[in-house]
Amino acid sequence: MIWRLLVLLGVSVVLLMGVECRIREGKTLTFRRTQHSDSQGRMRRRPRRDASSSPGTSKPSRGPPFTSCRLLLTPAEHEVLDDNTHETGFNGDDGSYVILTWVGDDTGVVLVLSTISGPVHPLNEGGSTRLYRSTDYGKSFRDISQSINHTFIKEEFGVSVGPGISVILTADTPVLNNPGGIIFTSTDAGATFKFIQLPFHLAQPIAYHFSNPDYLVALSIDGGLWLSLDFGAWWTKVHDGVHSFSWGAGINLFFSCSRVDAVEAEERGDLILKRTKDLGKTFTIIHEDIYSFGYIGAFLFFSVMEDPRSPRVMYFSSDQGDTFSQALLPSASTEQFYSILDGDEDMLFLHVDNPGDTFFGTMYTSDDRGILFSKSLERHLFDGHRKSDFTNITSLRGVYLTNKLDVDGRIKSVISFNRGGTWRPLNKPENTNCGDKIKSCNLHIHGEHSRNNHIVPMVTLSEPAAVGLVIAHGSVGDSLSSSQHPDVFVSSDGGYNWRGTLRGPHHYTILDSGGLIVAVEAHREGQVKTIKFSTDEGQCWKLYNFTDQPFFFAGLASEPGTNAMTVSVWGFRPEEDGQPMWVAVTIDFQSLITRECNDNDYEEWLAHSTEGGGSERNGCVLGVKETYRRLKKQSVCRNGRSFVVKKKQSPCLCTREDFLCDFGYYRHVNTSECVRQPSTANKTYELCLNGEEDELLTEGYRKVPSDRCEGGFSPQLIKQTVKACGIKPSPAPPAKSTSSVTHFDTPREKLVLILVCAGAVIIVLIAIVSAVIVVRRVIYRNRTPIYRFANLRLQDDENSTTVDHESGTSSNSTACQQDSDDDLIE
Repeated sequence: MIWRLLVLLGVSVVLLMGVECRIREGKTLTFRRTQHSDSQGRMRRRPRRDASSSPGTSKPSRGPPFTSCRLLLTPAEHEVLDDNTHETGFNGDDGSYVILTWVGDDTGVVLVLSTISGPVHPLNEGGSTRLYRSTDYGKSFRDISQSINHTFIKEEFGVSVGPGISVILTADTPVLNNPGGIIFTSTDAGATFKFIQLPFHLAQPIAYHFSNPDYLVALSIDGGLWLSLDFGAWWTKVHDGVHSFSWGAGINLFFSCSRVDAVEAEERGDLILKRTKDLGKTFTIIHEDIYSFGYIGAFLFFSVMEDPRSPRVMYFSSDQGDTFSQALLPSASTEQFYSILDGDEDMLFLHVDNPGDTFFGTMYTSDDRGILFSKSLERHLFDGHRKSDFTNITSLRGVYLTNKLDVDGRIKSVISFNRGGTWRPLNKPENTNCGDKIKSCNLHIHGEHSRNNHIVPMVTLSEPAAVGLVIAHGSVGDSLSSSQHPDVFVSSDGGYNWRGTLRGPHHYTILDSGGLIVAVEAHREGQVKTIKFSTDEGQCWKLYNFTDQPFFFAGLASEPGTNAMTVSVWGFRPEEDGQPMWVAVTIDFQSLITRECNDNDYEEWLAHSTEGGGSERNGCVLGVKETYRRLKKQSVCRNGRSFVVKKKQSPCLCTREDFLCDFGYYRHVNTSECVRQPSTANKTYELCLNGEEDELLTEGYRKVPSDRCEGGFSPQLIKQTVKACGIKPSPAPPAKSTSSVTHFDTPREKLVLILVCAGAVIIVLIAIVSAVIVVRRVIYRNRTPIYRFANLRLQDDENSTTVDHESGTSSNSTACQQDSDDDLIE
């Protein structure tokens, strides 16, 4: 029912933390106070800049614990942790925030920015910043504010960390009083900073090149595209009227810009997509009339408005824009949107919204060219805040988790173990019960829309180094519920089986490549002093009081990559003068878990396998069996920083499960067989690519991208007949009537005439063939490849929709940053 959806999606049920925590670029966290009070009521609630959230409190823990395994710290263990727990206070004011950033890999360097109100320096109109630096993973900090002249650093730009140990701080400077903005750059992990006056004012954060930290690109507030090849020391404007940009592969740089004669500098739907592959020396127009674009994995994608009154269509390129094609997808009207959910070098997940405020759409998966898309999941949830619950489970290959909206308005979780080929409900956790009244008992996971509505403080967490480990908030029943108390659940096998581990909402993180999990409960009053940790993937927990003075919780901070064994608990504590003090308590668990793991601490684990499964296909996913060497749950030791995931792979025989249904086909209910949609029966697809038209005959299957099966099931995928296309022969001129008739009386005359005519015909044919070749070369040299599927009908189960694809041409945290999913909406 629609009222259920509105209640769930439109109402902020609870606020689980008093501070907003945002993760930036996988290495940076921002903590901002939104509400705080003490017993005397001296602290007041301040309005937030982002007014989309309302403050509240979390519900108290309910129900018995999932397990009675609660281990007490021994006095010796408590003393060890006390000796290796370090507390640091940072100056702040009643409206401050802090930005925490790790610099480099395994450098131990952490930078913390804390704001201070009021002008302190001529550059600081509106505030200043305290800058702190740690070289021991956050155990101690040194104030280095003088290295940036106490200059106020922009909150929304904050700190940018590039490849290696490079850092950029962007100052907040008034536009009227300064010719350009100010940045501070560091090439030694923040030990020293260089002051740079920019010749322009930044419109958004400076973007690093993926691999070369010296290559920077920036967009000014007047639409100028600027490049620096020496880490910001010198800047050159390379283009005007730019709307957005993105680095591609190598040194390819893509950007959208307005037309030279355009009145509006940012006329959406009337932009030009360009590319430079020589750092701004020359430019190539890829396509005109685009609405927005992005780059993810190995794919360049953009939406095009071919007519101001027509819906948008999607184009993709897998070769940096050299060639591109229109994707075989439904077009999107002004009330719909496209959203790239995830992507890599092999395939894309894309959501196409349904018309109207339905809060759902259809998820598609692409082939390795980003052209042929197959329907993966219908009624995929995409809520009113434009939030998707789609999650890549990075701890096991091919696993994805998301939520769908049933016709009755209920939200249910589904999981795929073969990259979106099939989806199924999550199994009920082994230590939970639904009750007799619940007919369908499954686990349902809270995603991004629940976090956005403050139902849970965190979404699903997984790490590639922690093989099979997944931590998530969820509830057990027939659907996801906002009224039911969210608890923490853990899976050790990539999402096949789950168990309840912690009652109530928590903040959690993974350390030591999965050998250690830490969690802090989201208390109702917001103050914390206890941390929970587990060395057996959440089966048993120990509790440690890390401070005698509780403080308002802000978030957990640990070094990216899960190799570290230190974690920092952030928050703020009211002082006697009524002003708060930012607090970071860093706990080093390496002092407690001292034994290095040996071979006896590890086990061989066949991924995607079932217990007792003796079949040849047991463990086969995406055409491969993968056996991992991973830590035993009962082993209490540390993997260490040098830990590397080891696995053995062996190919499997192909079955229908290794194939997706081709375009125009669907998987029959309760079978793995692909059958043709009724509307496309006995029809041949026509394919026009690079000037040649192919007759595409298909058996309805295509291999899942990245699937590496061998032998076995092998459908006849494509049988091509090459024909000319794109050039239609002119109609023959009508025969002219004449009264003059030539007669050939003798055989010799006839023979001579035949030879002469034959020679002329041969010459004419050679000329025609040569002309056709020349014309085709001229036409197809600049011709956009077009995939044209004649009379193809996309079958929608509820209301069939005819989609015309007669014309067209051709996204961790990930690379689509300038044109986000929301930019593909309006």
